[in-house]
Amino acid sequence: MKSQNNNIDRRSFLRTSALAGGGMIIGFNLFNACKPKVKPAIDISKLNFNDFNGFIKIANNGMVTIFAPNPEIGQGVKTSMPMLIAEELDVAWENVHVVQGDLEMDVFERQVAGGSQSIRSGWQPLRQTGATAKQMLVNAAAAKWGVSASECTAENGVITNAKGEKLGYVDVVVEAAKLEVPKDVKLKEPKDFKIIGQEVQNVDVDEIITGKPLFGIDYKEEGMLYASVLRPPAFGQTLASFDDTEAKAMPGVVDVITIGEKARNFINSENRNWTVRLGSSDKVVVLAKTTWEAIKGKKAIKAVWKNDSNAENTELHDKKLLALLDGNEFRTLRKDGDIKKAFNEADSVLERTYESPFLPHNCLEPMNFFANVTDDKVHLVGPIQTPKDAATVVSNLLDRNIEDVHLELTRMGGGFGRRLYGDFVFEAAEISDVIRKPIKMISTREDDMATGVYRPAIKYRIKAAIKDNKVTGYHLKEAAISGNMWGAISDFFPAGAIKNYQVDVANYKSNITTGAWRAPYTNFLAFAEQSFFDELAETMDIDKIQLRLDLLQNVKGTTDKRIQYSPERMEEVIKLVREKSNWGNVDKNIYQGFSAYYSHNTHVAQVADVVLESGVPVVKKVYCVLDCGIVVNPLGAKNQVEGGVIDGIGHAMYGNLEFENGVPQSTNFHNYRLVRMKETPKVEAHFVENNLAPTGLGEPSLPPAGAAVANAIKAATGIRITKQPFINSTEKVFG
Repeated sequence: MKSQNNNIDRRSFLRTSALAGGGMIIGFNLFNACKPKVKPAIDISKLNFNDFNGFIKIANNGMVTIFAPNPEIGQGVKTSMPMLIAEELDVAWENVHVVQGDLEMDVFERQVAGGSQSIRSGWQPLRQTGATAKQMLVNAAAAKWGVSASECTAENGVITNAKGEKLGYVDVVVEAAKLEVPKDVKLKEPKDFKIIGQEVQNVDVDEIITGKPLFGIDYKEEGMLYASVLRPPAFGQTLASFDDTEAKAMPGVVDVITIGEKARNFINSENRNWTVRLGSSDKVVVLAKTTWEAIKGKKAIKAVWKNDSNAENTELHDKKLLALLDGNEFRTLRKDGDIKKAFNEADSVLERTYESPFLPHNCLEPMNFFANVTDDKVHLVGPIQTPKDAATVVSNLLDRNIEDVHLELTRMGGGFGRRLYGDFVFEAAEISDVIRKPIKMISTREDDMATGVYRPAIKYRIKAAIKDNKVTGYHLKEAAISGNMWGAISDFFPAGAIKNYQVDVANYKSNITTGAWRAPYTNFLAFAEQSFFDELAETMDIDKIQLRLDLLQNVKGTTDKRIQYSPERMEEVIKLVREKSNWGNVDKNIYQGFSAYYSHNTHVAQVADVVLESGVPVVKKVYCVLDCGIVVNPLGAKNQVEGGVIDGIGHAMYGNLEFENGVPQSTNFHNYRLVRMKETPKVEAHFVENNLAPTGLGEPSLPPAGAAVANAIKAATGIRITKQPFINSTEKVFG
């Protein structure tokens, strides 16, 4: 067993860090969930619990409650993070009850769902939490017996000494909680894992399939009013005036108010943080006894809006981005060698421009939040990916002490980055502060799609120099609407693989609010780069997979600490997907496309199988190989991979949001195309087996999916796709 020097005191033990990740909704096996003769769940409300620490409670019957600290958006952290604690605590999983933790700044650190980082960041700290608790329990039992703790072992919640005497955790929990926190704890070797690596069913599955309240939209309190917010219909507009006469006369409508002043003051202050998306306009709020009455009342408001800036149109965006690509207003993120010299000396040059549109998040559960602002406290309940930031902004917005803000987390019906931004939380808090009553702000689907935060529209221009049939130069330019969050992405592949390499970025500021969308930065860049490498291979007459493998050889042994990916791990996933997909040796009626990418610390390679049905390409199967280190919960991991691939394919093929005079032209699913169930391919997931620490899984399978399909369509039809969505840019293919 590994000896881990903990060096933590009791306070830091209680504040064990755990960072969460974003991702697709975890599925479940409906038939297993509905098996007959399932044991009835224990009613934990009738048990007496002893608090051990901020993560663990132990009941009088031996049941252990483990608090899941991070927000659950379907990525499975409410199941997998407690598994890490339970493993090292050495309790039987069937005796574990999982509870969603509230925002507790003095107990949990980094309670965030974003970036596929929860397991990666929680791997050591959460295991240390479990192992430290176990050691304290063992120490308490040893003291009771008057023996050395080294003579005692713990398994399934029972401590045994050398004489065979036994004590349950419940027998010593009170004494253990008073002991000094040990400085050194032993963590298990992977070969000794009993819970980690096992397929564990989602802890909320029974509540989900039986419709029990779990989500923010389910939350209710006695005397609560429902709030529906009328926001500007176009980006760049502000409220001039409104008539609420008809709305106030409608059944169930209690009041009509405006909010916005606090938001404007906040915007102009120095309290801004990256999660804030607050407009400068006043907003009209209809308060009613039911959701439906509030929504109907909002529709009856007669509002006049004024334009504060020029109209935003999709055509204008296209022109602005192309002008940026043709101009010189770039910021260079990385520059290796001399690309100008490489292009001057090249035998040939390949250049392509790739285009993507704005995309909404389309969470199944629309934005909503509960707020009850009183003189004593600010009580908030709902689905938010960044609870600490939201609570901090609310405290500043309302000029309250942060200690006054109590935020409870609910399960989220999708996040995908949208719930990183707390605009809906701030609205709910401001509404309740004005009327001093408990309220529930609920957005409609139209509100979500028309007044939300979007993935930015982006164009990439990629240029490569070829000399003696080798890639000698590579220049990537990005032009984005309202910014794309780049970070260290310029140090992803092919950084280090090509001697002369440069990445430049430019930004066009817009009134349209943009932000993170599932797998930020890489969700479209992977399509552009991996499509480009396929075309490079065709130009050079090299096998498409072999070209990537050849380039990776240039990175092996590098001393460049900027490089974020591992060439060895990338090579392994590529070779394994080549084997699993039978690359190049399939039936002549199957056309294959390859893609590989490093995303959120995970290496992924995919091959898509496409067939022609009546001349139309149809995606039949996707092989996906990932190296994400140790897989904590294979069932949850497989579901995330499948969901990510399907999400990536669906949005690449169909996703599109256009603007006319600042107004989004898609407002619901009748005019926004999503992938249909009959269009989803079979996804075959494989994980590289190793004992390396886990990396992200909520997002990494999405970025390569679009390119794998586009490359397969090229093989099937001869048409090279450079623009998303595919269905709009390849009418000749899809009819």
